[in-house]
Amino acid sequence: MVHVLSSRVLLRPSDPERSRAFYGEALGLEIYREFGTGPERGTVYFLGGGFLEVSGRAAQPATDTLQLWLQVADAAAAHEELLAHGVEVLRPPVQEPWGLIEMWIADPDGHRIVLTEVPADHPLRYRP
Repeated sequence: MVHVLSSRVLLRPSDPERSRAFYGEALGLEIYREFGTGPERGTVYFLGGGFLEVSGRAAQPATDTLQLWLQVADAAAAHEELLAHGVEVLRPPVQEPWGLIEMWIADPDGHRIVLTEVPADHPLRYRP
């Protein structure tokens, strides 16, 4: 049995500085730690209950099999803030048939990111 103590998503961008600007400035993710120096340095961001590490450089294009799910408190406010930062919104916030409010964006390499708001009356919040 493997006993997992921590985890993170590793992201190898084509342009590390551009991706750090996207995740750190446009999305406003807080930095957990940094390592190395120069443009190839690694930056690890808090992702709520996990981490996102942006380090190294990709030699291949982004894969559509990697997607990030980020829960936000207010999808409409996140939408306005991201537009103000020049982030391309693939789909504005929409309440899905399953009750979550979801908005889709992409990072500079094209990795798709869903920002999800869990409404107060949704079963994910309801605890009998």
